[in-house]
Amino acid sequence: MLGRAGALLLRRRLPRAVPPWAIQPTRPRYYSKRHRKPQDVFHSQLEDPSAAAIFSSLETPPRIRQTLTEKIVQQYSLGLPKGKFVKSGDYVTLSPHHCMTHDNSWPVALKFMSIGATEIHNKKQIVMTLDHDVQNKTESNLKKYRQIEEFANKQGVVFYPAGRGIGHQIMVEEGYAWPGTVAVASDSHSNMYGGVGCLGTPVVRTDAASIWATGRTWWQVPPIAKVNFRGTLPPGVTGKDVIVALCGLFSKDEVLNHAIEFTGSEETMRSLLVDDRLTIANMTTEWGALTGLFPIDSVLQSWLRYKATEAALYNNWELTDSDIHERFSHARLDELFANPMAADKGAKYAKHLYLDLSTLSPYVSGPNSVKVATPLNDLAAQNIKLNKAYLVSCTNSRASDLAAAAKVFKDAAKENGGEIPKIADGVDFYIAAASMPEQLAAEEAGDWQAMLEAGAKPLPAGCGPCIGLGTGLLEPGEVGISASNRNFKGRMGSTDAKAYLASPEVVAASALNGKISGPGSYSQPEGWKGVILGGGDGIKEEDRMITVDEALDKVIGQLDNMLLTAETKILGASASEATKSESLTELLPGFPAKVSGEIVFCDADNINTDGIYSGYLTYHDNVTTEKMAEACMHNFDPSFKTIAKPGDILVAGFNFGCGSSREQAATCILAKKIPLVVAGSFGNIFSRNSINNALMGVEVPKLVQRLREQFSGKPGPGSQQAVTEPSQNRESLDSPPPAAQNVPEKVLTRRTGWTFTWDARRSIVEVQEGEGGQKWAQKVGSLPPNVQEIIARGGLEKWVKGEIEKGA
Repeated sequence: MLGRAGALLLRRRLPRAVPPWAIQPTRPRYYSKRHRKPQDVFHSQLEDPSAAAIFSSLETPPRIRQTLTEKIVQQYSLGLPKGKFVKSGDYVTLSPHHCMTHDNSWPVALKFMSIGATEIHNKKQIVMTLDHDVQNKTESNLKKYRQIEEFANKQGVVFYPAGRGIGHQIMVEEGYAWPGTVAVASDSHSNMYGGVGCLGTPVVRTDAASIWATGRTWWQVPPIAKVNFRGTLPPGVTGKDVIVALCGLFSKDEVLNHAIEFTGSEETMRSLLVDDRLTIANMTTEWGALTGLFPIDSVLQSWLRYKATEAALYNNWELTDSDIHERFSHARLDELFANPMAADKGAKYAKHLYLDLSTLSPYVSGPNSVKVATPLNDLAAQNIKLNKAYLVSCTNSRASDLAAAAKVFKDAAKENGGEIPKIADGVDFYIAAASMPEQLAAEEAGDWQAMLEAGAKPLPAGCGPCIGLGTGLLEPGEVGISASNRNFKGRMGSTDAKAYLASPEVVAASALNGKISGPGSYSQPEGWKGVILGGGDGIKEEDRMITVDEALDKVIGQLDNMLLTAETKILGASASEATKSESLTELLPGFPAKVSGEIVFCDADNINTDGIYSGYLTYHDNVTTEKMAEACMHNFDPSFKTIAKPGDILVAGFNFGCGSSREQAATCILAKKIPLVVAGSFGNIFSRNSINNALMGVEVPKLVQRLREQFSGKPGPGSQQAVTEPSQNRESLDSPPPAAQNVPEKVLTRRTGWTFTWDARRSIVEVQEGEGGQKWAQKVGSLPPNVQEIIARGGLEKWVKGEIEKGA
């Protein structure tokens, strides 16, 4: 979408020159040249040593200070101009170190083959796993699994069968998610790789097919938020409590569509072990972020050294890939930590947040929303009875999590004559390891058996109940508590059930007691006054005692500002200020110069992909265009199909298209013959799907505000924080949380009589507010030629197909 998605053109490695526009940044950047006027200084000033030093520094390009995210992206971007430093907001051609697909590998393979590709571009780049629907033994599912395995074997790529483990866990424990690299997956919880210093982010199926065929896709570097941890975790508080608290206490979309970098002092970060970090990074998805990156530090080094020793001495070749000893080797770690990648001092962040870990207590999320987080003690006092408990998912089912849960039963056995007590009557407790190696480790420690002895019901290593598949789903009226990552209404079963999220030990204690409760391992510190968190770094100026590193950051920032100020005064211009021009955007043949139509207004924020295209149709093959058009926006408003007409311009509120990665959310709008979507803002994955499927979109917050002022009888919000969530906007099984909800408008979809025109050549939108009404225009982001070409060719699939045909 304009201003949020676009790309450097994905060029196949062909024996021909890359067009100049394919490697141009999307906006002018002046890193190597300074604007200056002639005769700015006298010759004698330049000869004076002290003055000459100042002017020399102004003429020397400054070293661009990058965040850790920007540095990693720099390493995996193709076609960057010489001297170009990747920054937030840039569009890059990204060649990830690894790309993982799971049960959706067969749909990706069908896309791959449909574009004329026959061989995967880089076989070492691709990892295929089966993990989502592993309990499904129907012939149709088994056939799909056979097709994926046969395709993987034919292509010669790494493949892990059903029951081996969840793909994200495999990526980490097998060393594919490596510190300082980029790893992507066709699943929204790819953020988890950030727990080991690997920049993990989700891609959609078309992106995955493009990576298979060309080794690359496009990405826009998001705004980057720095989350600074202070203090250390108290006993009885876990990484799960940290992220549950972050989701619930920073619940106003503070990090929506951001990349997050977690930082803290060495003492603070030592209190967050790698398994804690994986949990936190995993659920940054639910927090609304695109990545969640931890530093490459001594804690990670210790974990990697253990993995390297384990790979060398104790490999189970039936479970691990034979090359694991090459990925986890001490020689490779020596190289990694000889000069570990880190954010530069003085790197710029879009925002700063802080959380004092020492003030946290165990937290529980829900019911049915990660944006609701309550201290465990408060919920325990409410005597909330349970029907089901779950220790499953890639979030919290590693050996350490299984051990924490088993300890609850083992400790209770000490007061029960040494006998493991049974879980409460009327409660079903389901357990599934994140992978078979993690289960074997739990078995060797006696933890798995302790929970089975208590009455837990084992499930195969896989996603299962976390995504509403297989055994043990919540029934109408039931209450469940889970150590997984999402508790959206209906995700783990019935929409009439209630779901809570908590740490493994709280889940285990709740199963044992039959109600939401903890193991009693946390004691509130004396004098505790509440959780300390907020924007900035949280230190009052009068109390500030900064470290040497923090002081250096501050000094560097001050020097940068001094140089820019001096340059402005002495040379008459700021190097960071691009020359202003009203030049027209050059349009490629076949791309429309203008798109115009009547506005159809869907007055709600956070319309998710399930509201746009129903989940029950998502995995149906061969759905006709006519059927897709009928289904378009049906879950949001069934009357949409009769109100909207071909050629209309669809306008919605903020965060339109949040949710799962289903591409039909874009293609059903095209099936409805709507050529353009306008919103206050778009969900990131919807933005990718729209570009990839040739649906045009533009962000115009002012238009949403004007429509609400005119038709809702009240001022429209200026941000995504105030929302009007429609009651029929059902949560998809893979959707991030919406923002706070207000009562929905009675009229969900209306024809406005307003006309919207997008002038692509001039990068301007014009709005005529009905006959005789106000007319206004606004500048919008220009559409770069590479994105034009993808849209003009009918989408990324057709673009890749054309490139393959050219090289044939």
